[in-house]
Parts: sequence; structure tokens; C-alpha cells
Amino acid sequence: MRIRIVDAFTERPFAGNPAGVVLLDSDAFPDDAWLQQVATEVNLSETAFAHPLPGGGDADWALRWLTPAAEVNMCGHATLATAHVLHSTGTATGTVRFRTRSGVLTTTAGDDGTISMDFPTAPLTPVEVPPVVADALGSEIRCAYDTGPDVGDLLVELADEKSVRALSPDFRALAGHGGRGVIATARAEDPDGGYDFASRGFFPYVGIDEDPVTGSAHTALAPFWAPRIGRDALVGLQGGARTGFVRVELRGDRTLLTGSAVTVIDGELLAGG
Repeated sequence: MRIRIVDAFTERPFAGNPAGVVLLDSDAFPDDAWLQQVATEVNLSETAFAHPLPGGGDADWALRWLTPAAEVNMCGHATLATAHVLHSTGTATGTVRFRTRSGVLTTTAGDDGTISMDFPTAPLTPVEVPPVVADALGSEIRCAYDTGPDVGDLLVELADEKSVRALSPDFRALAGHGGRGVIATARAEDPDGGYDFASRGFFPYVGIDEDPVTGSAHTALAPFWAPRIGRDALVGLQGGARTGFVRVELRGDRTLLTGSAVTVIDGELLAGG
């Protein structure tokens, strides 16, 4: 059984967000415990598992995502990584539909090698800033939003991009917040820097202290920043030491996420499920 490590939301190796990808030959997923053991062994933010579906249905592949500690409802970078593997190996062309916990998600390969993903836009609900989050981040928070059950993050705006980059959270305290994680964001300081907003994502509750580039979080970042910047098509930069770019386009209740990916490891998984 092949297993690949793919760097997503980047055009070069060792940047962006790495994801494990396992394409299964079977028509069903192996035991949940085995999936979790593999994801824990890979020890990346997410490992994606996919198997083909019969023709004629609403989707082409079934897809699941697991962190080292839990299964998640939505994951952008591992979906991009899976679509990249399907296209780069000639297994699929054009549009690929994935059946997931968040419904059917569609990916389309562009002529320039990028892949666009059609995801549901996250609903944003203003909330009070939880004291545990404010204390754990140690930075002034301007506002906070709940991003709904599919994404499951708390989105917080900080004063400026410098504050986002300087964050050094107390991860143990942040894990006590619950939910999937916390996304901290601010508008880009340099209008000519090639991106419109910056963000970082912290998910210690599901076993990930910091996720370099969180595609699903951009389904909340897009509707947050679009009215503030005045455009529906934006570019986000996410990450601390390791960064990547996500192109977003807000289309009402859907958000397009576009990025590139690079396979860096192609190997054999010897412990079959």
C-alpha cells in the first residue's frame, strides 16, 4: 500500500503544510483504529485516507482526515494533497468529487497546475472572547467569531500582522478551550506584499500545536476579510516558521480555495489495515 507525504499550499518542497495521503484499493475504509494508528504514526497535522466509489453516484472518492489524535470534519490542505496525488499519478483528471463528513467537496485542476476546492463557507457568529484564549495567546484581541460546527474554530482578530507573527501561545492552556482550534488573523501590513491578510492556526485540542496552513480555516477567513477589504477574491498567508499561500474566492455560501502542492515522499505502508 502506497503512502505519500505532500506539501500543500506551496510550489516548493519543505514549505506549506505537509499531509499524509493513503489511497486505498478497497471499496470501504479499514477499521477506525487502524486509520488512527497510521495517522498517529505519520504524526502530521492530518493524514488523508481515500477509496474509490462506484460510478454513477454523487462522488468519485470517499475521503476521511485524521490528526494524530482524532478524526476531523473538514480539512483543506489534506484534500488538496489527495487531489494532487490523484492528478499527478494519472488516477484522475479534471474534476474530482469527494464524499466527506462535510458533504461532497469538489476539486478541479487548473491548467497552471493549481487545484481549486469548492468548500462550504463557514458561518461567522460574534462571540465574547473566552478568557482562557486571551490568556493563552497573550495578545490583545479585537473581536472573536465562532465558525460553526464544520470548521469548529474560534476566529480572533489581532491588532496587526506583527502581533500575529509574534504569538507564542500557552498550548496547554489553549487546549482547555475545547473546539477544534483557534485562528488568529490580521490584515497584511504591506499592501504590495502579495497577500491581503495573515493568519496562524493553533489546534492543541486535537493534537496539533500549530498547523502551518489550514485550508478549512480560510472558509471562515474569506467571509471575515472580504467585506473589510472590499473584494471577494483574496490571498491569505498563513504560518509561523513554515508558511504557505491560499487563494480564496467568496461565492456566497461556497468558498473556493486554490493552491499548489508538491509530493516530497512516496513510499510503502507495510502494515495493512
